Amino acid sequence: GLSQYSSDPRTEWDLSAYSTRDQVLEAMRNLRYKGGNTFTGLALTHVLEQNLKPEAGARLEAEKLVILLTDGKSQDDANLAAQTLKNLGIEIFAIGVKNADEAELKQVASEPLELTVYNVLDFPLLSSLVGRLTRVLCTRIKEKSSKENADIPVNTGAHLSPTDLKISAVTSKSMHLTWSPPLRPPKKYRVVYYPSKGGIPKEVVLDGAVSSLQLSNLTSHTEYLVLVVPIYDTVVGDGLRGVTSTLPLSSPRSLRVSELSHNSMRLSWKAAQGATQYLVLCSAAPDGAED
Repeated sequence: GLSQYSSDPRTEWDLSAYSTRDQVLEAMRNLRYKGGNTFTGLALTHVLEQNLKPEAGARLEAEKLVILLTDGKSQDDANLAAQTLKNLGIEIFAIGVKNADEAELKQVASEPLELTVYNVLDFPLLSSLVGRLTRVLCTRIKEKSSKENADIPVNTGAHLSPTDLKISAVTSKSMHLTWSPPLRPPKKYRVVYYPSKGGIPKEVVLDGAVSSLQLSNLTSHTEYLVLVVPIYDTVVGDGLRGVTSTLPLSSPRSLRVSELSHNSMRLSWKAAQGATQYLVLCSAAPDGAED
């Protein structure tokens, strides 16, 4: 699968889109470069939310690997987003080109850094990494798969994944989440939430016995994406995803004008619930408009 990013990440194709090497190479040849900013944190969150889900071809039993290719320093918090992925058992390889920040690459990448961080001076030099990176990736997949397959039986997805996410009691700054726990209780839950149009992901870690959470201090009139992921000792279950919008702040109503004179007027209105101050703006109507 592949996504490009600037200030708005874009999925080029999902994990399930192609099934042969030739198809992938053809897709690469037809790829159009996306210029722009460098919001790496937003891109990593996009990959987690959009590309590493069952609908996009991700399988519960498969190892999850992300290869980040960047030529600049991130303009948002890439470390926080990367930590969210790594805490979910997703391994990150970071490849820098030209003006990439090596310190940031080392923060974002998984351990051991000598295997997961690469840096080259220009794009043509990326070809020199292909052989080594391929060997490292394949070796890591085999190592992790053999370790986890010894402990986890196959086809236990339904036993490891919560269901029925409900979002209720939505206000302008809060919402309540509830879900049905999986048959096998997790060690803990990781709840990640952020505005769908971009923003720093926030997360809450809960004990595996808990199946509800109140989210507070949200922004009004904003669509939020929510992800609830069960964490086990050696595996991560499928996460629940939800989308909902907080309510707009209440507005003043019934504006009335009275006590008119040649240079003054009195305004009155019904109060807006929760408002602590009002800003009143006044300007002369344009020529020809109604007085």
